[in-house]
Amino acid sequence: MSASNLSPQVIDYLIDLLSTQAEADSMNWLKNQSGEIKGSAKAMKLYIAFGKASRHFDKVPLQVSEAQTKEAEQHRKGFTPSAWDKLQTARAILILSYPQTDEGLWFKTMNQLFETGDMQELKSLYAALPILPFQDKLLERAIEGLRTNMTLVFDAVSLDNPYPSEYFDERAWNQMLLKAVFMQRPLFLIQNADQRANENLASILIDFAHERWAAGRNVMPELWRYVAPFFNDSRLEDIEKAVDSDDIMEKQGALLACHQSPFPKAKAYLSKFPEIQRDIKAGKITWESIGKTFAETLIKN
Repeated sequence: MSASNLSPQVIDYLIDLLSTQAEADSMNWLKNQSGEIKGSAKAMKLYIAFGKASRHFDKVPLQVSEAQTKEAEQHRKGFTPSAWDKLQTARAILILSYPQTDEGLWFKTMNQLFETGDMQELKSLYAALPILPFQDKLLERAIEGLRTNMTLVFDAVSLDNPYPSEYFDERAWNQMLLKAVFMQRPLFLIQNADQRANENLASILIDFAHERWAAGRNVMPELWRYVAPFFNDSRLEDIEKAVDSDDIMEKQGALLACHQSPFPKAKAYLSKFPEIQRDIKAGKITWESIGKTFAETLIKN
């Protein structure tokens, strides 16, 4: 679906979603601003409304039903509004309201927003990447978002966002994954990760694991997911080291990788741990369960 007919449908969807969770006065303000932005094509109207949105909407997470989640997927594969808050949603509506008929003017206006936005505004802009027009021309902007030290902005690009897996080349993808591991972000929220697995990434992450071990530190358990498709005898020795860890999550992650690996020796190694193997087969141990538990541990510590 092209940008020209995607935006109006997504705007209507987001307005319906937000209307049940925001004050009527706030929604009236938003609808009025959206209409004025559409009708005038004046960048200043968008800039002002984009900044003032925080006066009308808070950062409470959106509540999205199962039916609404399916509808989002119909509008745009991988679109995940359940990861958004009310303020993000309002700002996305304002962005999508800006006319897209003049590509040059559209980019000039959006570049101004990106270059002057505060952390919350950038979060909204980067999270909206999958529903913005001219997606193939937003690649450098998306990669720029990965260079930030602001976790909120990095997460907006990398987590719950289909854009990276669809547009990043292998180098950019691998850099994103490595930084996510280094920052200890919830990797299970990175979309289409298994499809983008590659040998170079596996090698990079193995080297990172060795550095962690050399420093006397544990390895993020979700890391092994990206090594699993490329196991060999040498890497199986690394798995054995991870399994010997006192950290149960690292052990579970290493053995779940064995379960998913096509390497026969990995399958044979997993069979030495029948209880964990049963839990994996029963769906009790997944990358999501490991990732959530790991994230909770980080918060507690």
